[in-house]
Amino acid sequence: MPNDIFALIGYALAGSVPVMMLGALAMRLTHNRSLTTSMVVLVLIPTLATLAGVIAVSGMMFTDELRRIGVVLAVVTAVAVPTAIALGRAQARKTVWERQMLEQERAAERSRRELVAWVSHDLRTPLAGIRAMGEALVDGVIAQPETIERYAHQIVRETHRLSAMVDDLFEMSKINSGALRLSFEPVDLRELIDEVTAANQPTADHAQVTLHARQPQTPILVAGSDRALTRVLTNLVANAIEHTPPGGRIDLSAGTADQHAWTYVDDTGPGIDPVDLPRIFEVAYRGTAARSPAATDTGTNSGMGLAIAAGLVQAHHGDITAHNREVGCRFEIRLPLLDPQDDE
Repeated sequence: MPNDIFALIGYALAGSVPVMMLGALAMRLTHNRSLTTSMVVLVLIPTLATLAGVIAVSGMMFTDELRRIGVVLAVVTAVAVPTAIALGRAQARKTVWERQMLEQERAAERSRRELVAWVSHDLRTPLAGIRAMGEALVDGVIAQPETIERYAHQIVRETHRLSAMVDDLFEMSKINSGALRLSFEPVDLRELIDEVTAANQPTADHAQVTLHARQPQTPILVAGSDRALTRVLTNLVANAIEHTPPGGRIDLSAGTADQHAWTYVDDTGPGIDPVDLPRIFEVAYRGTAARSPAATDTGTNSGMGLAIAAGLVQAHHGDITAHNREVGCRFEIRLPLLDPQDDE
């Protein structure tokens, strides 16, 4: 064993540097692997380098002192490696969580920009019409009583449309900001479907569309907000009426399966372009001409109905999906069934 300080340094470097180089190579080869693997390699590199340096200084003579050092390093390794694995997994989860949060923030910011662009565009159209008709009435350009009455009805209609847009915008802002607060209670989906069908029957008749509800005799109980679930079904039915041509049919049905309640809204419209399906529930997404409104415009489409429906269903811990059928398309809602023990 060398006694000179420079000789000790030389032997230590000769033993440890190759291990460090191999460790650097191992880090390079595993940089695309998990963060846990990198943490383990980082722990093993200095431990093995220390052992190699001590062995080199001892002249490859396995003395009692070297044995004691080896035991200490083995114990340190046994403690450090599991710690490195635990820290690596924790850091990996934190990294994934931070990446997901960043992606959600970017998606929310993109959604806000699209919403602002949509609002500035779609609100301008009815406002321009109301302004033009109002100015015509004030200036006395229109003198015929029937034309004045028609303009007045049109102004009222456009005002109602603006009011619906503002209400939807307020609801969407609460959903996106996390400020939505719902009071859950036992709700029978059959009663909601009957109410929504009756409320939308005049609109369907005006659009010359048949609206029909089909549901079982037994109750379908879920824990939810009566107002919010009614809003979901109303938006889906209004969307179906908007995109179903005259002479078409819309069917509402409900049932249970796999501890979940399901509700279908089927229409006989042109269906949804496959390119649009992944984005059909985004705010103000209109898609391609394949899903453009039918010739009979009901005036109820604010551009946020499906996005609001999706947000409200998610608030009920449910899922909402859309897919094309052989004729038309189907919107499906799945909600957890209410446990009978929790009925009260």
